[in-house]
Amino acid sequence: MDGLFGEWAISDGMGLGGLALSAFLSSTLLPGSSEVVLLLLLRDGQIAPASLLVVASVANTLGGLSTYLIGYGLVLGLIKSGRIKRPQARALVWAEQWGYVVLLFSWLPVIGDGLCLAAGWLRVPWLAALLAMFVGKAARYTMLAYLAGLY
Repeated sequence: MDGLFGEWAISDGMGLGGLALSAFLSSTLLPGSSEVVLLLLLRDGQIAPASLLVVASVANTLGGLSTYLIGYGLVLGLIKSGRIKRPQARALVWAEQWGYVVLLFSWLPVIGDGLCLAAGWLRVPWLAALLAMFVGKAARYTMLAYLAGLY
């Protein structure tokens, strides 16, 4: 059954929509594992691998950007309230030291969310942050598919 949106039809299985949702949520402060969804869809073979990799990378990057924006917003709120305090977290130190380049590692479990949050907190330029997140996340998904022999 093709469904109304073709490859985006979740009713036919996971589809690109399910992958996008999984990848987005996995890259926020919520727990998740979009890698499993990607590998299952790659193994299924019904959707072009390039489509799966692009959707997973873009959605995962947008999830990271949402965490960046939370960090950015925290600064605004704390400045307005007069309670701004500098958190002493490893991710913040790395983001301050390396800038947007550290976001190439935003795909890492646990620390990746902290890197995105710290980048927002530090006001790392959003476009550089977005591009670094995308490159790191796309490289991770591509390497995962390659190592699994599915791409």
